[in-house]
Amino acid sequence: MTYSSAAYADSVFINCPFDEDYAPIFDALIFVLFACKFQPRSARELEDGSETRIEKLYGIIESCRYGIHDVSRTELDAKNRLPRFNMPLELGIFLGCKKFGDDIQKQKRCLVLDIEQFRYQKFISDIAGIDIREHRGEPFESIACTRDWLANVSRRVLPSAELITHGYRRFLRQKSGILKKLGFNSRKMPYVDYERVVAEWLVAQPASSPAKLRRAQLKVRKRP
Repeated sequence: MTYSSAAYADSVFINCPFDEDYAPIFDALIFVLFACKFQPRSARELEDGSETRIEKLYGIIESCRYGIHDVSRTELDAKNRLPRFNMPLELGIFLGCKKFGDDIQKQKRCLVLDIEQFRYQKFISDIAGIDIREHRGEPFESIACTRDWLANVSRRVLPSAELITHGYRRFLRQKSGILKKLGFNSRKMPYVDYERVVAEWLVAQPASSPAKLRRAQLKVRKRP
């Protein structure tokens, strides 16, 4: 793979459930990443019938320096009475890239999220020692966890979690009107269109507004 250093350094792989119950957190993650001037990447962004899902995941994970992995979905599926293992699998692929990849892949950093900080010890104890952050099932907690983690691992100057949360609350109040104008049903809106709506809303905010989050960000020296 030919890397673009800028694209790789700004790309964040989101590994999470895609069901309706998780959608509020997923939408919040997209918002906070754009607000901090990172590029969210997800398996939902590509629909290519010529490529298997796992190959698609390999390519996306390879192209991202950062990864957000939510392992909170441990419930049994109501229909099949079996748990879903996609999230632990994709976390394993990401960690494998970091461990066995080239020098660029070894730059990878990840955030692991769960409902409770130490709950993972009961079902995925092999990642003991990794600093798990809890979001308690709350979108705004996921914003704070993600923003603070990005500031730490990237060493960039980012808007505060409070400022981003303020912006997201404003966006949510305006969201239904925006989607209505565009002719979208919020429950059936394609992922790529939601990305575009978020990014364009952030850009359109007045420079004097606290919600103007996509302003040019200063960069500070990264940790070795």
